[in-house]
Amino acid sequence: MEIINKVAQSGLIQFDLEQIKPSGTRTLFDLKPLLFQELVLKEKDFREFLVQHDWSQYQNAHVAITCTADAIIPTWAFMLLSIHLKPFAQTIIEGNLEDLEKQIWKNAIDELNLEDFKDGKIVVKGCSKEAVPLAAYVYLSSKLQPIAKSLFFGEPCSTVPLFKKK
Repeated sequence: MEIINKVAQSGLIQFDLEQIKPSGTRTLFDLKPLLFQELVLKEKDFREFLVQHDWSQYQNAHVAITCTADAIIPTWAFMLLSIHLKPFAQTIIEGNLEDLEKQIWKNAIDELNLEDFKDGKIVVKGCSKEAVPLAAYVYLSSKLQPIAKSLFFGEPCSTVPLFKKK
């Protein structure tokens, strides 16, 4: 009796988000240490910090700018930080490390050439050794749904159907 691999014959295309995991250091830039008495940002002191700070430490890093103190920070402060980080950092956002991770994955998915998946039966792999944020799965499904013939979640031998083009 011949053993037939029905999974191989199914034409399923496996998509493993772990394979596109973005590299680079994730860094939280907290404005709190730059505040006077953790209450207010003094423009002169802040601008002096910006000139003297070693921005090269953020080379190829992903940076989230935040303030963990309960203080009102002017919008221009975040903008100035962004301008100083831009020559070095890969990604710059306002938010926390979780927000940063979501944006990094969104950027990685946006860079994919999804034409290879056009009219395909795609299985988005469910198990991975590396942490993949839920937001990446949600965003990927919204990008694949318009081009896929069908979309599944799990492993080729055991999938959960998500979408089938009519």
